Amino acid sequence: MDKVKQLIFALLPLLLLSACTPSVPDQAVDNNMLAKVFPDNSGATLPPNIAPLNFRVQTECDECIVRIAAAKTGNEIVVRGPEVDIDVDDWHKLLDKAKGGNLLTDIFVRHGDTWYKFVTIVNPVALEPVDQYLTYRLIEPSYVDYEDMVLCQRDVTSFDERVLYSNRMHGEGDNGQCINCHVAQDYNRQGHSQFHVRQYNGGTVFIDDGKVTKVNLKTASTLSAGVYPAWHPKQELVAYSVNETGQVFHTRDLQKIEVIDYASDLILYDRKTSKVYDIDNSKDEFETFPAWSPAGDMLYYASAHYVRQTDDIDAELDSAYQSLKYNVYSRTFDSRSKKFGERRLVLDAAAMGKSASFPRVSPDGRYLLMALADYGQFHIWHRSSDLYVLDLKTGVMRELRKANSPDTESYHNWSSNGRWIVFASRRDDGSYTRLYVSYFDRQGIAHKPFLLPQQSADYYENLFKSYNVPEWMVNKVKPDMMRITTAVGKPAVNAVYGGSALATPDPATSSKQIRNNKKENIYD
Repeated sequence: MDKVKQLIFALLPLLLLSACTPSVPDQAVDNNMLAKVFPDNSGATLPPNIAPLNFRVQTECDECIVRIAAAKTGNEIVVRGPEVDIDVDDWHKLLDKAKGGNLLTDIFVRHGDTWYKFVTIVNPVALEPVDQYLTYRLIEPSYVDYEDMVLCQRDVTSFDERVLYSNRMHGEGDNGQCINCHVAQDYNRQGHSQFHVRQYNGGTVFIDDGKVTKVNLKTASTLSAGVYPAWHPKQELVAYSVNETGQVFHTRDLQKIEVIDYASDLILYDRKTSKVYDIDNSKDEFETFPAWSPAGDMLYYASAHYVRQTDDIDAELDSAYQSLKYNVYSRTFDSRSKKFGERRLVLDAAAMGKSASFPRVSPDGRYLLMALADYGQFHIWHRSSDLYVLDLKTGVMRELRKANSPDTESYHNWSSNGRWIVFASRRDDGSYTRLYVSYFDRQGIAHKPFLLPQQSADYYENLFKSYNVPEWMVNKVKPDMMRITTAVGKPAVNAVYGGSALATPDPATSSKQIRNNKKENIYD
């Protein structure tokens, strides 16, 4: 009798588990329809280490069962819907079985006594993983209010998100801060990253493994403090654009707002000497968005040519903003002398009737990823903005058609292995930017993207913030928020102007007037 009791107690957990585990209907009618789900990631190629792609079945029904299976092995997860919330460990085991093949999702719904089966959702699972960490800024999509911003780092293999810094830590109102541009050197492999704090306690915050310092990059000889950064992949050098930026509002345009650079240059900051050097400050050129080649021997950037017609450049460009067409240029860089060569045209976007922004080179140096829109450079507000790649080996330009949408695509970046592209898109509602991830295969083709997964399918519907400037990282940012907050509260070390970083200085690059009525760049 005791042995019988022991056997019953041993089997009881298994019996309870089997009673609670849903099963797929034995008989179901194929309705030959696609299920309506959100997020709809059907057909998207997935990394083998991504967090569960939880979703909600939006079809009304009496009961819902969802089966997700690895096509190669038959391993499966069965959950009861319509809210599909998958255990992280179970999901990763399933992805491992599906790697290099397909993940199959079958959705069954019951109406009355009859079960119906929707068309199977097929998601290819790539062999190449995505970087574990993603950093970004969360910000309300407003135009004047920035009192509640956070810089976050997300572990994309799970749903863990941590706040690196909040601008509420040091004040609000008249003591408010704008925080932006958290960028790492070489995917944070050595623990080096930076971000900007504007206005109260302003400066550029540098994170070196566990150490945090703050620098004032503005000098009397440069247009502004550093704005859009680009870390040299191997040396303690950071290229920046320096921008005098403003915004104007549309009264009859659904795009609402135009962010304009009234002046912009490029500088190089040497962290060892704390000196700032001019790279390009031509009077009639508006340079911005620098990006290094993986070898660190070339600097790419966008620039528009514009000859001033009056003394009031602000009023002039407020009316002529659509005439600003940005091309992509490059300059060679000698790592020993730390000098740049002559400017070279890489892409004549203006000749295409387009304007290029945010050039980014793939880790293998083969492709130049950028956003093209009808005009300007702040494409996050331009519905015409789409992603393109230029093959630097063949010179062939290609639109990433499967990644693009009818709405805005912008702020894109490569993963460290070059197989994944993250970008911000307004495709969901036209107002909030969300992060999408697209597989970029070895033939240079981008696949249908998936929305950055969240634990709850309702997450995005309840999040009234936009994702901004995503950056992949292979390592976690080490300092916690309190250590970073302490460093932000300390005085900044002033950088020193060091002259020109050009091997052969161009007289035209030293003629730009530095205006006294600077505007803080809070729009980047």
